[in-house]
Amino acid sequence: MTEPNADRVRDRVEDLFWERHSNPWSAGTRFLGTPALIYAIYRRDRRLLAATLVFLAVNPVLFPRPVRTDNRLSRYVLAEREWSNHGNETMSLDYPNVLNVLNIPMTLYAVGSALRRDPVGSVLGTLGVMGLKLWWVEAIVRRTGVTGEAPSEEITTES
Repeated sequence: MTEPNADRVRDRVEDLFWERHSNPWSAGTRFLGTPALIYAIYRRDRRLLAATLVFLAVNPVLFPRPVRTDNRLSRYVLAEREWSNHGNETMSLDYPNVLNVLNIPMTLYAVGSALRRDPVGSVLGTLGVMGLKLWWVEAIVRRTGVTGEAPSEEITTES
């Protein structure tokens, strides 16, 4: 069993993570990490690859807490938090999580294409990864009812 103080610290760190990640600059620049990652692999640029991976790791806490969250990018992050806080998984064969499952082979295709230096496959794979991610976050925004203006009162996991 964890100590009450440890639980409070963990909760505070988690709150800080989500608050800062809900900054639209955080969500937007993180989303652009996918093409940067594939490009780094395609170019065999180890420094760009390392910089992209470091950026993706620190991105959620890199930007300050936003003044407003009533924008699309903030809603995506807030919906992800709401979704996971209600015990929903992100990977399953049920909609919308099947979109994340489909993203696994799409990501492998994008990375494989970049490794083969196939420009068309790299671009199509990257667009597929980004498209599936956007589809998933749009779906959970609708499911959670997150507006960015106030916490959602109820979440549904049905279609």
